[in-house]
Amino acid sequence: MSKEVLLKNLNPQQKDAVLHTGSPLLVLAGAGSGKTRVITYKFAYIAQSKKISPQSILTVTFTNKAAEEMKGRISRLIGKDIDGSWIGTFHSQCNRILRKEIKALGYENNFLIYDDDDQCNLIRYILKEFRIYEAMYKGVVSKISSLKSSLVNPSKFLSQVSGFGFDEKLAKVYVRYQDELKRCNALDFDDLIVLTVKLMEENPKMREKYHDIFRYVLVDEFQDTNYAQYRLLKLISQKDNICVVGDDDQSIYKFRGADVSNILNFEKDFPGAKIVKLEQNYRSTQNILDVSSAVIASNPMRRQKKLWTKRGCGEKVYHCWLNTEEEEAKHIASLIKELYLKGEYNYKDFAVLYRVNFQARAIEDALRDEMVQYRVMGGISFYHRREIKDMLAYMHLAINPNDNVSLRRIINCPPRGIGAATLLKIEHEAKKKSLSLFNAIKAILKANGVALSAKEKLSGFVGMIDQVISANYKSAAAMLRDIVEKVKYIDFIGEERAQNVYELIASAEGKDLSSFNDMAALVMVTDEVNAENSVSLMTMHSTKGLEFPVVFIVGLEDGLMPYFKALDNNDELSEERRLFYVGMTRAKDVLWLTGTRRRRLYTKMQEQEPSRFLNDIPPQCCQWIEKSVKAQPVSLPAIRLPQIKPSLSYVVGSRVNHPKWGVGVVRECYGEGDEQKVMVNFPDVGVKKLALRFANLEKI
Repeated sequence: MSKEVLLKNLNPQQKDAVLHTGSPLLVLAGAGSGKTRVITYKFAYIAQSKKISPQSILTVTFTNKAAEEMKGRISRLIGKDIDGSWIGTFHSQCNRILRKEIKALGYENNFLIYDDDDQCNLIRYILKEFRIYEAMYKGVVSKISSLKSSLVNPSKFLSQVSGFGFDEKLAKVYVRYQDELKRCNALDFDDLIVLTVKLMEENPKMREKYHDIFRYVLVDEFQDTNYAQYRLLKLISQKDNICVVGDDDQSIYKFRGADVSNILNFEKDFPGAKIVKLEQNYRSTQNILDVSSAVIASNPMRRQKKLWTKRGCGEKVYHCWLNTEEEEAKHIASLIKELYLKGEYNYKDFAVLYRVNFQARAIEDALRDEMVQYRVMGGISFYHRREIKDMLAYMHLAINPNDNVSLRRIINCPPRGIGAATLLKIEHEAKKKSLSLFNAIKAILKANGVALSAKEKLSGFVGMIDQVISANYKSAAAMLRDIVEKVKYIDFIGEERAQNVYELIASAEGKDLSSFNDMAALVMVTDEVNAENSVSLMTMHSTKGLEFPVVFIVGLEDGLMPYFKALDNNDELSEERRLFYVGMTRAKDVLWLTGTRRRRLYTKMQEQEPSRFLNDIPPQCCQWIEKSVKAQPVSLPAIRLPQIKPSLSYVVGSRVNHPKWGVGVVRECYGEGDEQKVMVNFPDVGVKKLALRFANLEKI
């Protein structure tokens, strides 16, 4: 592609960023402004017009998927294969360097890379060895990762620790962990960055070698770099050959070590840097941009941007204040169903965003009640979470002691020290006497068929289950609360996952054991929905890089958005505001913001206040709706999810002609034989429910 054709596809600011060379460049790219396009076109421009080999341009992305997409785009732009080029994540680029150079640091080139599970298992082993509470392993892993992201090695951390508190224990675990990694010739993901930095800092000749290899450095999502990654960029670039693209307003990964000050300090660290702002938005309407811009403008220490679009004002942003989370969820589900049946959008055009995972439960329940297909992105369905399935397994075993599957799941959850040999003996006894595993344990205990230590552990387990079986609970929630207390489950799983357990208990309030157990079981065996046409549910942290025509952001209350842990910390509050901004700017056409007066949090029904962020929204851009009485869902016919089967006469999305109402689009099709029915959207008369044997429809 010629230079003229290449630049023809860019707006003036994008063109300025692509053409600039000779000094460091910071591209401040607002949401939806085409920042990835700038990276790909700049790569193509440098390779073609500046005659720099594609293998000499270091290009850093933040996901492997983004890297693969970028390779494909660049290859099409320059008209040739770019295999061997340096396009990838920080971790993949560092791995490639270390595979060649790591012997200089005392490792072998065939080093292993430990994934999250390997890392957690090793930390658990070390905690057990040091007789430190093993359930803390995730917190320890997170803290060690944070130290590495800040380039704090074990010896440095040990020198900073004073006294005999938690940090002193952590320092010993950190030292032992790194020793064990070295002994195994293994690296974790953070080590890939840390050791590459060390390699460049301690070997000037190595640094010069890679200066010669990398004639230009391009970085996408620069606002999400941590200290170690930023240090690496400064070591590996030649000061005037670096271009970084990012948006300080979209820096939302502080909990992973991302440091927004990297983008704010770029001019100081790279003297003579040119700044280009991309402010034309290609995604959202102006009302959505004005609302999100007004909110983020309240953040201190940010670079000013004024986003604009040619898409027009569009609909006003909606804010709806309801009574409870159940009403909030029902309101959203009925709106989605209504818009879908009118033919305005498909299910895949909707996204429901929330701050924390436990909020998904009410939304999932409401969407199922409306027969709306959905998928939980960036995570798993509420009812499929490990802690939820653990709790339900305890309940199942108490209701039916012959449930061997549930017993196997929970006999060592939390860990009780019931070993493999003991479990094998239980299985053997059950088969020999045709007993359930639970009754086999009782038989073994009665016959003194296990060692004393195992007998005590099994007796405790059986006694606890028998207590639950014999108790007279008024509701499923009462049983779950008793189980949680008896097994000390919250101590085992930690605070974040505990909130999901509390949410499960809340959903069981007022329900008897039988009805609640059936409901949960039916959810768990539900077939996978068609992911190609499903409403997307996700946390706001999972939305980066995504966009949807219609977006709902739920739970806009102080304590949820912003999260309660951030309320007394200005830096954390700024991060929460950025997170809200990212969520809002995912919307293309319609944005709904919702919250509730009362919400169940940590087992208690609490009075909620609207999010303080709502105070920043310009009144003229928003339509405020308050439901002071119980929200009534939109009245719609009871229908099933679309099931596309060979036996059905019509396919969802096909066009038909009716003798009276003209041409319409099939929105639902269900039933068999003479009972087949369809829901058809006719432009002039709306949605009609028709029995095929009477409708006289003609396929088009």
